[in-house]
Amino acid sequence: MDLDLALLSEQPASLTDASSLDDRKNFEKWDSSNRMSLMIIKLPEAFRGAVSEEITKAKEFLAKIEKRFAKNNKVETSALLQSLVSMKYKDKGNIREYIMEMSHIASKLKALKLELSDDLLVHLVLISLSAQYGQFKVSYNYQKVK
Repeated sequence: MDLDLALLSEQPASLTDASSLDDRKNFEKWDSSNRMSLMIIKLPEAFRGAVSEEITKAKEFLAKIEKRFAKNNKVETSALLQSLVSMKYKDKGNIREYIMEMSHIASKLKALKLELSDDLLVHLVLISLSAQYGQFKVSYNYQKVK
């Protein structure tokens, strides 16, 4: 159906009286692809009204949407930090997997240029453990070695 033709190629030159049959077919194919792409892109309710209706090219419309919904590192950092600090082990599942999940969130924060020290991560893990692990916490805290 060549739906992606308008997204992958630039708009062909406008038709004139001197345009060849191939030029006309090429333009009609691109124009049809563009209209179909725009109709499909504009279907989701989240995008309705998000970008002005004056845009007539699917490629431009996608560029505007991308710009409007660009990823914000500050928001992502805040959300990851919030989830890390508020995590609690619920005595279900593997404790190792739980600690690995916390470590994974810390590595995502590191990729966003917010590096947590290993000591801080260990303390966050200990704080998040339930009372069942009290003896383990005491044992860790009385060790002289980090």
